[in-house]
Amino acid sequence: MHRTVLRCARSTQRSSILPVCVGARTNEAQANHLILEVPASRRLASSSSTTAEGVASPTSATLPPSSDIPFYGQPRPDNGTSVSSIIARRVSIALHSAVTAFNDPIRGDAVAALGDVTGATTLKRLRDEMMAHPDGKRVLIDRPIVSKDTIPVEEFMQEGKRILAEDPNVVASINGHLHGNKMQADDITFGQAYGIFLASHDYDPDERAEVRYVEDEELAYVMLRYRQCHDYWHALTGLPPTVLGELGLKWLELFQTGLPIAALSSTVGSLRLNAAERRILTDQYLPWAHEQSSGMTTGLMNVYYENEFDTPLADLRARINIQPAPKV
Repeated sequence: MHRTVLRCARSTQRSSILPVCVGARTNEAQANHLILEVPASRRLASSSSTTAEGVASPTSATLPPSSDIPFYGQPRPDNGTSVSSIIARRVSIALHSAVTAFNDPIRGDAVAALGDVTGATTLKRLRDEMMAHPDGKRVLIDRPIVSKDTIPVEEFMQEGKRILAEDPNVVASINGHLHGNKMQADDITFGQAYGIFLASHDYDPDERAEVRYVEDEELAYVMLRYRQCHDYWHALTGLPPTVLGELGLKWLELFQTGLPIAALSSTVGSLRLNAAERRILTDQYLPWAHEQSSGMTTGLMNVYYENEFDTPLADLRARINIQPAPKV
């Protein structure tokens, strides 16, 4: 069957029931005044190679030398800035962002800022775990970026649309919810599953918020990678971008990463569910997330997803030892 490498495009219209579950996206208007524009001289230089199918795929990105302007965030504090001043600023940002995110769930910039200022210790642990894993270490060295400039998003989406047109039941079948269908997880590559997810929801990878308040450049990349892998994990798990689907994924992210923002999203987000939704979350998604995280042979942050686009979805799931989310 035809296989290709896919890309991503997304709208910002996610459910407002969830206060901080989605959070990492910004719309164009927000990006114009809230996201720091990284100077061209500081951007990653990337090159493309051609796959056997003739589709361009990203290769390793080269990180420019460090300077006083961090690549992934706001300018670091001057050396003369006192520790107490930095801590006070972080507390102020955290409180403001938490209130803003709860009152206005669409404000992805607020949720992103909250994640930036609350996860330093956990980011260091994640960085160390990635460095101890061969694929995780390669990710930290190459620093792949998920954007329209680095992966063939339009080709992914076109392939996803083609598959959906041929088989409208493909999403249910590749996630184990429909047996006997002509397409199963063995027949679909991870890249095609990613393209199906993007095409189904019209998502755009460039809408992920930049990291703004993590001064250490390597830790800032770990946070950025966590955000940008979110849609990969939707494709991997089969979880839809609904309120319940996002909460289920946030619980999996929490068990996998321990990031405070994932904890806040998964717990506070559930407060706005009705009783029936809360039962589904606690009886199905939460146990599934804990079981999958406990049994994985490879942490989600240690997978070099850009090198897996042509891997059959079933094979990638088997290698990681993760099962798709239950049907609800």
